[in-house]
Amino acid sequence: MLAAQRRELLLELLQRDGRIVAADAAADLGISEDTIRRDLRELAAAGLCQRVYGGALPASPAVEPYEARTRIEPESKHRIAAAAAALIEPGATVLLDGGTSTLALVGALPRSLHATVITHSPTIAVALAEHEHIELQLIGGRVYRHSMVTCGAIAVEALRDVSADLFFLGVTGVHAEAGLTTGDAEEAAMKRALTRSAAETYVLASTEKIGAASTYRVLPLDEVAGVVTDADAASPAMLELDRAGVRLLPAS
Repeated sequence: MLAAQRRELLLELLQRDGRIVAADAAADLGISEDTIRRDLRELAAAGLCQRVYGGALPASPAVEPYEARTRIEPESKHRIAAAAAALIEPGATVLLDGGTSTLALVGALPRSLHATVITHSPTIAVALAEHEHIELQLIGGRVYRHSMVTCGAIAVEALRDVSADLFFLGVTGVHAEAGLTTGDAEEAAMKRALTRSAAETYVLASTEKIGAASTYRVLPLDEVAGVVTDADAASPAMLELDRAGVRLLPAS
């Protein structure tokens, strides 16, 4: 079997089952595990899968540059934004992550809402500027241009005295096995710092992020209050999340 044929079969297996176990794939195809691992390295280098111990998971498309991500599942993000906005009570103090999902959440907030919003995203801060009843605080630090957020020691230090009611977290992957993941180590660390500064954390997960994974783990699933998503509840990835005990908040 040619290498291109093997890799096509592996991609079909990944789409069908949501994961590849190298030992099982080798037995099914009648080839060595070393060959499977080599194929998975090639597929991962092309951004077509995320390698994990013993095999691979679907790679998240949400690791593209910020401008490109604005064109990924926009309707899904709007539905999730509306459901997430309903969780914010008047007078609440809210932490907002950066990214296109939280930008959609800003658009879903009623102009009459009285609240305090703290963010490390200049993009989110600009979008909130016209909400006259929201007290807006921007966390400074080194700007990570890929997601237009601040990261690093200065940003983490600024969070030391913050105690928010809610944090809306953006990630690139939500997977029952891999947990919550993203594509950059410093950004993952900043997200964890934001989580520690809020009483409850909710994940905003548009359809393409469910069942996908990226390189850096942000949090295990049991450390968040819930996942807001409009993914099909009957899909294999959603059923796995449900079996793992994840609180799934449907957005319609």
